[in-house]
Amino acid sequence: MTMKRTVAFLTALLLAPLLALHAAEARPAVAKPTKPPLTPADITQLPEGTGHLDLYLLIGQSNMKGRGFMPEEPARDPRIAMMHLKNDRWYVARHPLHLSGDPQTFAGADNAGVGPGLSFAQTLAAQDSTARIGLIPCAVGGTQIARWQKGAGLYEEAIRRTKLALEQTKGTKATLRGVLWLQGEADSKADRVKVYAEKLNALVDALRADLGQPALPFVACTIGEMRTEGRGGEKQAINALLLDLPNHRPHTACVDARDLKSSIGDNVHYDTAAQTEIGKRFAASLQKLTR
Repeated sequence: MTMKRTVAFLTALLLAPLLALHAAEARPAVAKPTKPPLTPADITQLPEGTGHLDLYLLIGQSNMKGRGFMPEEPARDPRIAMMHLKNDRWYVARHPLHLSGDPQTFAGADNAGVGPGLSFAQTLAAQDSTARIGLIPCAVGGTQIARWQKGAGLYEEAIRRTKLALEQTKGTKATLRGVLWLQGEADSKADRVKVYAEKLNALVDALRADLGQPALPFVACTIGEMRTEGRGGEKQAINALLLDLPNHRPHTACVDARDLKSSIGDNVHYDTAAQTEIGKRFAASLQKLTR
């Protein structure tokens, strides 16, 4: 080996750890493994001290699903339950709400992490000790609003799961109290922005018709404006349409989260702190609609 090649080899050898560290820092953070196993919850019975069950449907794409870092210890409040995304069974709610893996071994789990749903429920539960809260997670990452239109697969699955939850809880004074919507990144392109408001209005109308609640509360949330280059203008346009929703459909609201700038490292997905705050804002907006 020549001296020149030897120097190049040694240089590459010394730089390799630094390059690997830089690459690791550049990659978006992922959620930690989720353990221990989920705790089953009997959704047909109300825990002692509670007198009614409030159900909420969670729909949208990856920021509703959640990508924030997992807490070291899972929540264990028996008053808050979640319907498993894959088996339709109920468990004590904890992160990730949109767990798609086996509830005991977590085999098959994807990158779901902390989203806004649990802090939303915890905020409501803290303000009403008589309420049990049931969360119906249905969000799917990367999805356009077209996949949430009546007749499309994701919409029909959300309707099926919601109706099933209502059927399962007939004897518990259960009521569907609202829908939470966090979506828009996949539609932040010029051609999709043009039809977004029409599709959003259609989604609200269809949900209310199919679930038999003409005044069903629907609370949206703005998408992140963490990155100004690229499709920043289209994201701002989507947010303007989301914020304008209450002017077109009654009993709707939009959480303004544009001030939240912290992500998991990709300038797209909110981190745990931001997701927790969004959940609290969802709860405050929902309460204003139902007073």
